[in-house]
Amino acid sequence: MTIEELYDIYKAHPDVQTDTRKLKAGDLFFALKGPNFNANKLAKSALDQGAAYAVVDEINEPNKKLIKVDDVLQTLQQLARYHRQQLDILVLAITGSNGKTTTKELISAVLSTTYKTYTTQGNLNNHIGVPLTLLGIREDAQMAVIEMGANHIGEIAGYCTYALPTYGLITNTGKAHLEGFGSLEGVRKGKGELFDHLRSTGGTAFVMWDYDYLRNMSEGIAHRVTYGTRGGEYITGTVADNREFLAVNITHGARLPLLKTRLVGDYNLPNVLAAVTVGAWFKVSDDDIRQAIEAYTPTNSRSQMIERGTNHIILDAYNANPSSMSAAIENFARMDAPDKVLMLGGMRELGPESVSEHQSLVDLISRYPWKAVALVGGDFAHVTHAYTYLPDTTQARDWLKQQALDHATILIKGSRGIAMENVLES
Repeated sequence: MTIEELYDIYKAHPDVQTDTRKLKAGDLFFALKGPNFNANKLAKSALDQGAAYAVVDEINEPNKKLIKVDDVLQTLQQLARYHRQQLDILVLAITGSNGKTTTKELISAVLSTTYKTYTTQGNLNNHIGVPLTLLGIREDAQMAVIEMGANHIGEIAGYCTYALPTYGLITNTGKAHLEGFGSLEGVRKGKGELFDHLRSTGGTAFVMWDYDYLRNMSEGIAHRVTYGTRGGEYITGTVADNREFLAVNITHGARLPLLKTRLVGDYNLPNVLAAVTVGAWFKVSDDDIRQAIEAYTPTNSRSQMIERGTNHIILDAYNANPSSMSAAIENFARMDAPDKVLMLGGMRELGPESVSEHQSLVDLISRYPWKAVALVGGDFAHVTHAYTYLPDTTQARDWLKQQALDHATILIKGSRGIAMENVLES
């Protein structure tokens, strides 16, 4: 079956699923497989649940509703590319080491006030999530905002071959996924593949001008829209207040004094400036930009502010790497808050640098006064420090209860694999 023929089936059944647990009657099921699973074995079950067709690369029992292809994943990506080629819309791709999901959600909120905008749901930003996001775009779309995650060279370039972005934004590049990228330079090369695509296709890049490396990485792109705290030609802004939630003053490019966000931490300033810049570039009104940004409340353990009794908890447990950890610790140290408690989970995917990066974080922590510090799991077990070490979140949860904190402010942060949100289980 050709992609064109499969596309005709997709148009009749545009809801695509790769998980039988989410399957609805009439969906198109793609039977993906990997090292530890093979959804070809679930194809019959998917049809029994009401799937219109199942796309497979193995057939155990003949069925007219089974569509046999050479490789299900490649077919999913090819179908996404073909669908993208039929869409006459603006596509903004976002990548970066830190802040890309928050930036994506802020930008989507801003654009959605004025345009029919489709965006990556949750964190579906990988080789499966990106094509699924594209296939979720309907004919009424005017814009799409696509988040792209990566942990090795060539990944972003691959996404660009089927997302075909016309605009791009790299939030930053830091010490994330060093195990796959090899070095900070490797991270920049990998994330920079988005700018490479824009450079070769005449696209437009939104560039945070404060970061010299993004200036350099974006050289040669036909159109650059720059923003920052200084020197950005299109939008500039500064932190107005960071005592509890971040407030921002836009100092150039839009009439938005004192944007009061629900975000915690001045490290979110570039994310807010990016959203203002994209909104202003696409002629979203200042009032709509303000309303969208001020209404956005982070969820899913991303810089959430939680009140438990008299205590205030900053839960930022979705992801962590040396760059984001350092920014969170330093921001927390600057906050005007009583009895500050740090609970940090170990960082993942750092390769040979893991122990030294954990040691650097402990050295940073030691520069500031804290009521208490608990280090949880990972390579915190292998560094020198004078703080409490707990091997897992169960013991960390028990430790937190034993502290009987009152009117304290607690930062809980760690890599996704550590699941630091479990510390708050009752």
